[in-house]
Amino acid sequence: MPTLLIVHHTPSPSTQAMFEAVLSGATTDEITGVDVVRRPALGATVPDVLAADGFLLGTPANLGYMSGALKHFFDTVYYPCLDSTRGRPFGVFVHGGSDVSGTLRGIASITTGLGWQQAAEPVTVTGEPTAADREACWELGATLAATLENRL
Repeated sequence: MPTLLIVHHTPSPSTQAMFEAVLSGATTDEITGVDVVRRPALGATVPDVLAADGFLLGTPANLGYMSGALKHFFDTVYYPCLDSTRGRPFGVFVHGGSDVSGTLRGIASITTGLGWQQAAEPVTVTGEPTAADREACWELGATLAATLENRL
């Protein structure tokens, strides 16, 4: 059974709401045969990444960059997972107060180095997430899970 790993840092109510919508989409009853594993960014490990077939990454935009917790995750898993995870699909959700472009650039740089393949457009939200934003997060989760389901 394919595994989708959701690695998130959700310190604010807004980022938490986005995470919950992503999780709901990834675990919808319409998609079967995909194991969804969620880990806080500071708790995700090399074995978690090596066991996963795809990834969803969630972070706030802090001072124009991803959270320190998500950066720590990447620092921990980058070299041990570099050759073993190439080609795996991923998606991203980011919440910021105003600008999330630096966060997206940082994540793109690292995931490009890892050889991961973006499976869906990032969901970015500035300010309070709206119903449409939460729906986009749900779609992101469902898209990544369906991508893995279709690889069966």
